[in-house]
Amino acid sequence: MKTLKTCLSGIALSVACATASAGEVEVLHYWTSGGEAAAVNVLKQEMEDAGHTWTDFAVAGGGGESAMTVLKSRAISGNPPSAAQIKGLDIQEWGELGFLTSLDDVATAGNWDSLLPEVVSDVMKYDGHYVAVPVNVHRVNWLWANPEAFKKAGVEIPTTWEQMIEVGPKLKAAGIIPLAHGGQAWQDATTFEAIALAEGADFYRKAFVEHDDATLKGETMVKVLTTFKKMRDLIDADSSGRDWNVATSMVINGQAAMQIMGDWAKGEFTAAGKTPGTDYVCVAAPGTADMFTFNIDSLAMFTQSDDSRVQAQKDLAKMVMDPKFQETFNLNKGSIPARQGMDRTPFDSCAHDSMDAFTVSAEKGTLVPSMAHGMATSSRVQGAIYDVVTNYFNASDMSAEDAADKLARAVKATL
Repeated sequence: MKTLKTCLSGIALSVACATASAGEVEVLHYWTSGGEAAAVNVLKQEMEDAGHTWTDFAVAGGGGESAMTVLKSRAISGNPPSAAQIKGLDIQEWGELGFLTSLDDVATAGNWDSLLPEVVSDVMKYDGHYVAVPVNVHRVNWLWANPEAFKKAGVEIPTTWEQMIEVGPKLKAAGIIPLAHGGQAWQDATTFEAIALAEGADFYRKAFVEHDDATLKGETMVKVLTTFKKMRDLIDADSSGRDWNVATSMVINGQAAMQIMGDWAKGEFTAAGKTPGTDYVCVAAPGTADMFTFNIDSLAMFTQSDDSRVQAQKDLAKMVMDPKFQETFNLNKGSIPARQGMDRTPFDSCAHDSMDAFTVSAEKGTLVPSMAHGMATSSRVQGAIYDVVTNYFNASDMSAEDAADKLARAVKATL
Protein backbone atom coordinates (compact mmCIF):
# COMPACT_ATOMS: atom_id res chain seq x y z
CA MET A 1 0.00 0.00 0.00
CA LYS A 2 1.20 3.51 -0.75
CA THR A 3 2.03 5.68 2.21
CA LEU A 4 -0.88 7.65 3.56
CA LYS A 5 0.77 10.93 2.66
CA THR A 6 1.35 9.89 -0.94
CA CYS A 7 -2.14 8.42 -1.28
CA LEU A 8 -3.90 11.53 -0.06
CA SER A 9 -1.61 14.41 -0.97
CA GLY A 10 -4.05 15.48 -3.67
CA ILE A 11 -6.79 15.97 -1.13
CA ALA A 12 -4.61 18.07 1.13
CA LEU A 13 -3.48 20.24 -1.78
CA SER A 14 -7.00 20.90 -3.05
CA VAL A 15 -8.30 21.73 0.41
CA ALA A 16 -5.30 23.91 1.22
CA CYS A 17 -5.86 25.93 -1.95
CA ALA A 18 -9.49 26.49 -1.00
CA THR A 19 -8.82 27.37 2.62
CA ALA A 20 -8.96 31.08 3.26
CA SER A 21 -7.37 30.86 6.69
CA ALA A 22 -6.06 28.03 8.79
CA GLY A 23 -8.12 27.04 11.77
CA GLU A 24 -8.33 24.48 14.54
CA VAL A 25 -10.53 21.40 14.64
CA GLU A 26 -10.92 19.57 17.90
CA VAL A 27 -12.23 16.09 17.25
CA LEU A 28 -13.68 13.96 20.03
CA HIS A 29 -13.69 10.26 19.16
CA TYR A 30 -13.14 6.77 20.52
CA TRP A 31 -11.05 5.29 17.73
CA THR A 32 -8.24 4.12 19.99
CA SER A 33 -7.36 0.51 19.07
CA GLY A 34 -4.46 -0.23 16.72
CA GLY A 35 -6.45 -0.38 13.49
CA GLU A 36 -8.72 2.49 14.52
CA ALA A 37 -5.83 4.76 15.49
CA ALA A 38 -4.17 4.14 12.13
CA ALA A 39 -7.42 5.04 10.39
CA VAL A 40 -8.08 8.30 12.24
CA ASN A 41 -4.45 9.36 11.80
CA VAL A 42 -5.17 9.52 8.07
CA LEU A 43 -7.63 12.32 8.66
CA LYS A 44 -5.42 14.08 11.18
CA GLN A 45 -2.46 14.10 8.79
CA GLU A 46 -4.49 15.45 5.90
CA MET A 47 -6.00 18.26 7.95
CA GLU A 48 -2.53 19.26 9.09
CA ASP A 49 -1.22 19.06 5.52
CA ALA A 50 -4.04 21.44 4.58
CA GLY A 51 -2.71 23.95 7.11
CA HIS A 52 -5.20 23.38 9.90
CA THR A 53 -4.45 22.41 13.50
CA TRP A 54 -5.91 19.08 14.61
CA THR A 55 -6.52 18.73 18.32
CA ASP A 56 -7.11 15.08 19.07
CA PHE A 57 -9.53 14.28 21.88
CA ALA A 58 -9.56 10.50 22.05
CA VAL A 59 -11.58 8.82 24.80
CA ALA A 60 -10.92 5.09 25.11
CA GLY A 61 -13.84 2.67 25.27
CA GLY A 62 -15.00 0.60 22.30
CA GLY A 63 -18.72 1.24 22.79
CA GLY A 64 -18.35 5.02 23.07
CA GLU A 65 -20.14 5.39 26.42
CA SER A 66 -17.20 7.18 28.05
CA ALA A 67 -16.80 9.49 25.05
CA MET A 68 -20.48 10.46 25.19
CA THR A 69 -20.21 11.25 28.89
CA VAL A 70 -17.29 13.58 28.19
CA LEU A 71 -19.11 15.17 25.25
CA LYS A 72 -22.19 15.93 27.36
CA SER A 73 -20.02 17.56 29.99
CA ARG A 74 -18.25 19.71 27.40
CA ALA A 75 -21.46 20.73 25.66
CA ILE A 76 -23.25 21.65 28.89
CA SER A 77 -20.31 23.83 29.91
CA GLY A 78 -20.55 25.69 26.59
CA ASN A 79 -17.32 24.32 25.16
CA PRO A 80 -18.20 21.61 22.63
CA PRO A 81 -15.53 20.27 20.24
CA SER A 82 -15.62 21.09 16.52
CA ALA A 83 -16.63 17.54 15.67
CA ALA A 84 -17.54 14.43 17.61
CA GLN A 85 -17.98 10.79 16.72
CA ILE A 86 -21.74 10.35 17.16
CA LYS A 87 -24.03 7.74 15.66
CA GLY A 88 -27.62 7.03 14.79
CA LEU A 89 -30.50 8.63 16.66
CA ASP A 90 -28.09 10.39 19.00
CA ILE A 91 -27.36 12.75 16.09
CA GLN A 92 -31.05 13.69 16.06
CA GLU A 93 -31.03 14.27 19.81
CA TRP A 94 -28.05 16.63 19.60
CA GLY A 95 -29.79 18.40 16.72
CA GLU A 96 -32.95 18.87 18.77
CA LEU A 97 -30.86 20.43 21.54
CA GLY A 98 -29.56 23.01 19.05
CA PHE A 99 -25.87 22.13 19.23
CA LEU A 100 -25.24 21.08 15.63
CA THR A 101 -24.44 23.23 12.61
CA SER A 102 -25.68 22.79 9.04
CA LEU A 103 -23.38 21.28 6.43
CA ASP A 104 -25.86 21.81 3.59
CA ASP A 105 -23.53 24.10 1.62
CA VAL A 106 -20.75 21.51 1.73
CA ALA A 107 -23.18 18.68 0.97
CA THR A 108 -24.72 20.49 -2.00
CA ALA A 109 -21.34 21.38 -3.47
CA GLY A 110 -20.19 17.79 -3.00
CA ASN A 111 -23.43 16.26 -4.30
CA TRP A 112 -23.81 14.10 -1.19
CA ASP A 113 -27.44 13.18 -1.86
CA SER A 114 -26.46 11.25 -4.97
CA LEU A 115 -23.26 9.79 -3.49
CA LEU A 116 -24.76 8.37 -0.30
CA PRO A 117 -27.31 5.55 0.00
CA GLU A 118 -30.55 6.92 1.43
CA VAL A 119 -30.21 4.75 4.54
CA VAL A 120 -26.91 6.55 5.21
CA SER A 121 -27.87 10.11 4.28
CA ASP A 122 -31.03 9.97 6.41
CA VAL A 123 -28.94 9.29 9.51
CA MET A 124 -26.67 12.26 8.72
CA LYS A 125 -29.54 14.77 8.67
CA TYR A 126 -31.55 16.58 11.30
CA ASP A 127 -34.80 18.22 10.20
CA GLY A 128 -33.79 17.64 6.57
CA HIS A 129 -30.38 19.30 6.90
CA TYR A 130 -26.97 17.64 6.92
CA VAL A 131 -25.34 18.03 10.34
CA ALA A 132 -22.92 15.09 10.18
CA VAL A 133 -20.69 13.39 7.64
CA PRO A 134 -20.38 9.60 7.32
CA VAL A 135 -16.94 8.06 7.53
CA ASN A 136 -17.85 4.46 6.76
CA VAL A 137 -20.36 1.65 6.97
CA HIS A 138 -19.69 -1.29 9.30
CA ARG A 139 -21.32 -4.68 9.09
CA VAL A 140 -21.84 -5.83 12.67
CA ASN A 141 -23.04 -9.42 12.15
CA TRP A 142 -19.65 -11.01 11.42
CA LEU A 143 -18.00 -14.15 12.74
CA TRP A 144 -14.20 -14.03 12.73
CA ALA A 145 -12.46 -17.40 12.88
CA ASN A 146 -8.94 -18.82 13.08
CA PRO A 147 -8.89 -21.75 10.59
CA GLU A 148 -5.88 -23.39 12.25
CA ALA A 149 -7.74 -23.58 15.55
CA PHE A 150 -10.62 -25.42 13.91
CA LYS A 151 -8.21 -27.68 12.05
CA LYS A 152 -6.48 -28.54 15.31
CA ALA A 153 -9.80 -29.46 16.92
CA GLY A 154 -10.98 -31.38 13.85
CA VAL A 155 -14.24 -29.41 13.47
CA GLU A 156 -15.78 -27.09 10.89
CA ILE A 157 -16.53 -23.40 11.33
CA PRO A 158 -20.19 -23.27 12.42
CA THR A 159 -22.94 -21.88 10.21
CA THR A 160 -25.71 -22.16 12.82
CA TRP A 161 -25.84 -21.31 16.51
CA GLU A 162 -26.59 -24.95 17.27
CA GLN A 163 -23.38 -25.96 15.51
CA MET A 164 -21.44 -23.34 17.45
CA ILE A 165 -22.64 -24.84 20.72
CA GLU A 166 -21.83 -28.36 19.48
CA VAL A 167 -18.22 -27.61 18.47
CA GLY A 168 -17.45 -25.91 21.80
CA PRO A 169 -16.44 -29.05 23.75
CA LYS A 170 -14.15 -30.25 20.94
CA LEU A 171 -12.39 -26.90 20.76
CA LYS A 172 -11.96 -26.91 24.53
CA ALA A 173 -10.55 -30.45 24.38
CA ALA A 174 -7.93 -29.16 21.93
CA GLY A 175 -6.93 -26.45 24.41
CA ILE A 176 -8.68 -23.66 22.53
CA ILE A 177 -11.21 -21.14 23.88
CA PRO A 178 -14.23 -21.50 21.57
CA LEU A 179 -15.42 -17.89 21.65
CA ALA A 180 -13.32 -14.80 22.36
CA HIS A 181 -15.47 -12.30 24.21
CA GLY A 182 -15.17 -9.30 26.46
CA GLY A 183 -17.52 -9.01 29.40
CA GLN A 184 -18.77 -5.53 28.60
CA ALA A 185 -22.41 -4.57 28.06
CA TRP A 186 -22.00 -3.50 24.45
CA GLN A 187 -20.13 -6.70 23.56
CA ASP A 188 -22.85 -8.79 25.20
CA ALA A 189 -25.43 -6.85 23.17
CA THR A 190 -23.47 -7.40 19.95
CA THR A 191 -23.69 -11.16 20.37
CA PHE A 192 -27.30 -10.97 21.54
CA GLU A 193 -28.47 -9.00 18.50
CA ALA A 194 -26.65 -11.36 16.12
CA ILE A 195 -28.58 -14.29 17.59
CA ALA A 196 -31.80 -12.28 17.32
CA LEU A 197 -31.07 -11.41 13.68
CA ALA A 198 -30.91 -15.13 12.85
CA GLU A 199 -34.65 -15.21 13.60
CA GLY A 200 -35.24 -12.89 10.66
CA ALA A 201 -35.06 -9.21 9.78
CA ASP A 202 -38.78 -8.71 10.47
CA PHE A 203 -38.46 -10.10 13.99
CA TYR A 204 -35.36 -7.97 14.54
CA ARG A 205 -37.11 -4.78 13.42
CA LYS A 206 -40.19 -5.42 15.54
CA ALA A 207 -38.02 -5.94 18.61
CA PHE A 208 -35.30 -3.31 18.27
CA VAL A 209 -36.69 -0.65 15.93
CA GLU A 210 -40.44 -0.75 16.58
CA HIS A 211 -40.10 -2.02 20.17
CA ASP A 212 -43.19 -4.18 19.84
CA ASP A 213 -44.12 -5.38 23.30
CA ALA A 214 -45.44 -8.78 22.21
CA THR A 215 -42.25 -9.44 20.24
CA LEU A 216 -39.95 -8.44 23.09
CA LYS A 217 -41.55 -10.88 25.52
CA GLY A 218 -42.70 -13.55 23.07
CA GLU A 219 -41.63 -17.15 22.48
CA THR A 220 -39.10 -16.26 19.79
CA MET A 221 -37.32 -13.82 22.12
CA VAL A 222 -37.26 -16.52 24.82
CA LYS A 223 -35.57 -18.79 22.25
CA VAL A 224 -33.04 -16.08 21.43
CA LEU A 225 -32.24 -15.49 25.08
CA THR A 226 -31.89 -19.25 25.71
CA THR A 227 -29.34 -19.56 22.90
CA PHE A 228 -27.58 -16.40 24.06
CA LYS A 229 -27.12 -17.80 27.57
CA LYS A 230 -25.49 -20.93 26.13
CA MET A 231 -22.71 -18.73 24.74
CA ARG A 232 -21.40 -18.43 28.29
CA ASP A 233 -20.20 -22.02 28.07
CA LEU A 234 -17.99 -21.04 25.12
CA ILE A 235 -16.09 -18.15 26.71
CA ASP A 236 -13.29 -18.22 29.27
CA ALA A 237 -13.45 -17.28 32.93
CA ASP A 238 -11.25 -14.20 32.43
CA SER A 239 -13.55 -12.41 29.97
CA SER A 240 -14.92 -9.83 32.40
CA GLY A 241 -14.01 -6.29 31.36
CA ARG A 242 -11.87 -7.42 28.42
CA ASP A 243 -11.69 -4.90 25.58
CA TRP A 244 -12.93 -6.09 22.19
CA ASN A 245 -9.54 -5.70 20.48
CA VAL A 246 -7.92 -7.88 23.15
CA ALA A 247 -10.51 -10.54 22.35
CA THR A 248 -9.68 -10.14 18.65
CA SER A 249 -5.98 -10.69 19.42
CA MET A 250 -6.94 -14.00 21.04
CA VAL A 251 -8.32 -15.16 17.69
CA ILE A 252 -5.30 -13.76 15.85
CA ASN A 253 -2.83 -15.73 18.00
CA GLY A 254 -4.92 -18.92 18.08
CA GLN A 255 -5.75 -18.77 21.76
CA ALA A 256 -9.42 -18.58 20.77
CA ALA A 257 -11.22 -19.99 17.74
CA MET A 258 -13.72 -17.26 16.90
CA GLN A 259 -15.30 -13.93 17.80
CA ILE A 260 -18.67 -12.30 17.10
CA MET A 261 -17.79 -8.70 16.30
CA GLY A 262 -18.29 -5.98 13.70
CA ASP A 263 -15.81 -5.55 10.88
CA TRP A 264 -13.70 -3.11 12.86
CA ALA A 265 -12.14 -6.35 14.08
CA LYS A 266 -10.63 -6.74 10.63
CA GLY A 267 -8.58 -3.62 11.26
CA GLU A 268 -6.80 -5.54 14.02
CA PHE A 269 -6.10 -8.48 11.71
CA THR A 270 -4.80 -6.05 9.10
CA ALA A 271 -2.59 -4.24 11.64
CA ALA A 272 -1.18 -7.66 12.63
CA GLY A 273 -0.26 -8.38 9.01
CA LYS A 274 -2.83 -11.16 8.59
CA THR A 275 -4.44 -12.15 5.28
CA PRO A 276 -8.15 -12.98 4.96
CA GLY A 277 -8.88 -16.47 3.69
CA THR A 278 -5.48 -17.69 4.86
CA ASP A 279 -4.76 -16.48 8.39
CA TYR A 280 -8.37 -15.84 9.29
CA VAL A 281 -11.87 -16.35 7.94
CA CYS A 282 -14.69 -13.82 7.85
CA VAL A 283 -18.23 -15.17 7.50
CA ALA A 284 -21.65 -13.89 8.44
CA ALA A 285 -22.70 -14.67 12.00
CA PRO A 286 -24.60 -17.98 12.11
CA GLY A 287 -27.95 -17.86 10.36
CA THR A 288 -27.51 -14.30 9.03
CA ALA A 289 -25.84 -14.84 5.65
CA ASP A 290 -28.36 -12.79 3.67
CA MET A 291 -28.75 -10.05 6.28
CA PHE A 292 -26.73 -6.98 7.22
CA THR A 293 -26.76 -5.18 10.57
CA PHE A 294 -25.24 -1.77 9.89
CA ASN A 295 -23.31 0.64 12.06
CA ILE A 296 -22.27 3.96 10.55
CA ASP A 297 -19.38 5.91 12.01
CA SER A 298 -19.90 9.63 11.53
CA LEU A 299 -18.61 12.99 12.66
CA ALA A 300 -21.31 15.42 13.80
CA MET A 301 -20.36 19.09 13.56
CA PHE A 302 -20.96 21.37 16.54
CA THR A 303 -21.66 25.09 16.11
CA GLN A 304 -18.50 27.19 16.33
CA SER A 305 -18.24 30.97 16.75
CA ASP A 306 -14.76 31.53 15.31
CA ASP A 307 -14.72 31.92 11.48
CA SER A 308 -11.43 30.06 11.08
CA ARG A 309 -12.79 27.13 13.06
CA VAL A 310 -15.92 27.12 10.91
CA GLN A 311 -13.82 26.97 7.74
CA ALA A 312 -11.66 24.20 9.17
CA GLN A 313 -14.82 22.32 10.09
CA LYS A 314 -16.15 22.59 6.53
CA ASP A 315 -12.82 21.44 5.11
CA LEU A 316 -12.93 18.46 7.46
CA ALA A 317 -16.37 17.51 6.14
CA LYS A 318 -15.19 17.83 2.52
CA MET A 319 -12.16 15.70 3.21
CA VAL A 320 -14.14 12.92 4.87
CA MET A 321 -16.25 12.51 1.73
CA ASP A 322 -13.30 12.55 -0.67
CA PRO A 323 -13.02 9.15 -2.44
CA LYS A 324 -9.32 8.72 -1.71
CA PHE A 325 -9.85 9.37 2.00
CA GLN A 326 -12.84 7.03 2.10
CA GLU A 327 -10.65 4.36 0.53
CA THR A 328 -7.60 4.81 2.74
CA PHE A 329 -9.52 5.22 5.99
CA ASN A 330 -11.64 2.11 5.40
CA LEU A 331 -8.68 0.00 4.36
CA ASN A 332 -7.25 0.73 7.80
CA LYS A 333 -10.54 0.51 9.71
CA GLY A 334 -11.85 -2.72 8.20
CA SER A 335 -15.15 -1.17 7.12
CA ILE A 336 -16.50 -0.22 3.69
CA PRO A 337 -16.89 3.30 2.28
CA ALA A 338 -20.11 5.19 2.90
CA ARG A 339 -19.68 6.86 -0.49
CA GLN A 340 -21.16 4.96 -3.44
CA GLY A 341 -19.36 4.18 -6.70
CA MET A 342 -15.95 3.52 -5.16
CA ASP A 343 -13.30 1.42 -6.90
CA ARG A 344 -13.39 -1.99 -5.19
CA THR A 345 -9.95 -3.10 -6.41
CA PRO A 346 -7.91 -2.07 -3.32
CA PHE A 347 -10.28 -3.84 -0.91
CA ASP A 348 -9.89 -7.42 0.29
CA SER A 349 -12.29 -10.35 0.06
CA CYS A 350 -13.98 -9.57 3.38
CA ALA A 351 -14.74 -6.03 2.23
CA HIS A 352 -16.07 -7.33 -1.09
CA ASP A 353 -18.35 -9.72 0.80
CA SER A 354 -19.54 -6.82 2.94
CA MET A 355 -20.21 -4.60 -0.07
CA ASP A 356 -22.16 -7.40 -1.77
CA ALA A 357 -24.14 -8.15 1.38
CA PHE A 358 -25.00 -4.47 1.83
CA THR A 359 -26.39 -4.25 -1.71
CA VAL A 360 -28.27 -7.56 -1.56
CA SER A 361 -29.75 -6.95 1.88
CA ALA A 362 -30.92 -3.48 0.83
CA GLU A 363 -32.72 -5.04 -2.13
CA LYS A 364 -34.24 -7.87 -0.06
CA GLY A 365 -35.30 -5.72 2.86
CA THR A 366 -32.90 -7.40 5.29
CA LEU A 367 -30.69 -4.36 5.90
CA VAL A 368 -31.27 -3.37 9.53
CA PRO A 369 -29.72 -0.86 11.97
CA SER A 370 -27.64 -2.17 14.85
CA MET A 371 -29.28 -1.89 18.25
CA ALA A 372 -26.02 -2.68 20.04
CA HIS A 373 -24.22 0.16 18.29
CA GLY A 374 -26.72 2.96 18.59
CA MET A 375 -28.29 2.88 15.14
CA ALA A 376 -31.71 1.33 15.83
CA THR A 377 -32.94 3.27 18.82
CA SER A 378 -32.19 6.03 21.31
CA SER A 379 -29.41 5.78 23.85
CA ARG A 380 -32.06 5.54 26.60
CA VAL A 381 -33.70 2.44 25.13
CA GLN A 382 -30.34 0.98 24.23
CA GLY A 383 -29.16 1.40 27.80
CA ALA A 384 -32.25 -0.35 29.13
CA ILE A 385 -31.66 -3.29 26.79
CA TYR A 386 -27.99 -3.40 27.76
CA ASP A 387 -28.87 -3.67 31.45
CA VAL A 388 -31.31 -6.55 31.02
CA VAL A 389 -29.16 -8.47 28.55
CA THR A 390 -25.96 -8.22 30.58
CA ASN A 391 -27.66 -8.98 33.90
CA TYR A 392 -29.31 -12.04 32.40
CA PHE A 393 -26.08 -13.21 30.75
CA ASN A 394 -24.26 -13.09 34.09
CA ALA A 395 -27.08 -14.29 36.35
CA SER A 396 -27.33 -17.91 37.41
CA ASP A 397 -30.92 -17.71 38.63
CA MET A 398 -32.80 -15.82 35.89
CA SER A 399 -34.81 -17.77 33.34
CA ALA A 400 -35.10 -16.78 29.68
CA GLU A 401 -38.81 -16.19 30.23
CA ASP A 402 -38.12 -13.80 33.11
CA ALA A 403 -35.45 -12.04 31.05
CA ALA A 404 -37.85 -11.55 28.13
CA ASP A 405 -40.45 -10.09 30.46
CA LYS A 406 -37.88 -7.76 32.03
CA LEU A 407 -36.73 -6.74 28.55
CA ALA A 408 -40.22 -5.75 27.46
CA ARG A 409 -40.86 -3.87 30.70
CA ALA A 410 -37.51 -2.04 30.55
CA VAL A 411 -38.03 -0.90 26.95
CA LYS A 412 -41.62 0.23 27.62
CA ALA A 413 -40.46 2.27 30.60
CA THR A 414 -37.97 4.26 28.51
CA LEU A 415 -40.20 5.06 25.53
